[in-house]
Amino acid sequence: MTTPQNTLRIDIVSDVVCPWCVIGYRQLATALEASGTPHEIHWHPFELNPNMPTEGQNLQDHVAEKYGTTKAQSADSRVRMTEVGAEVGFEFHFAGDMRMHNTFNVHQLLHWANQQERTHDLKQALFTAHFTHGRNLSDDSVLADVAAEIGLDRSEALAVLEDQRFAADVRAAEKVWLDEGIQGVPAMIFNNRHLITGAQGVENYSRVLQELTKENS
Repeated sequence: MTTPQNTLRIDIVSDVVCPWCVIGYRQLATALEASGTPHEIHWHPFELNPNMPTEGQNLQDHVAEKYGTTKAQSADSRVRMTEVGAEVGFEFHFAGDMRMHNTFNVHQLLHWANQQERTHDLKQALFTAHFTHGRNLSDDSVLADVAAEIGLDRSEALAVLEDQRFAADVRAAEKVWLDEGIQGVPAMIFNNRHLITGAQGVENYSRVLQELTKENS
């Protein structure tokens, strides 16, 4: 897809169960709105936990196993994420029974939504479903419900997940970014040239946009 001249192309590699992905996007979106920067956003798949079993895992247990954090450290991190999320208008509701999910089917659904130019809307709805409402993204019927709530066809969404028709496409898309060396998310690529990783904060994104605007002009 060709990006119009003077329009900033932003490719975002992320996963919907990554809290810093939604925080980073919201920070970037705030900076984009404030600066009035013409832009196009393209979302790309990344699985934080490709080996996660289908039924998922308790979030606190998962974080302790993966990162070696104590319960106190994990609790402090969730408080910090909740505060930073609130600063950019996103609500985190962490609960003791919250689960980490395998997101391969999520990315297949997003791939399908992309064919209808609705990836962005579905991505935001899935962030909210997981982090704000604690919905079970391991359940295909829940994923189909979320798709329907933004106006997509529920029965077709369910069929896409049941027959796995986009499995190979998602694997190929994931491999592109892994081959590019992307190992953590969010990873944001500006104009196919400049890579920024992590949630950088509104002020830092604003500075980046200023520099890129000069480059584009």
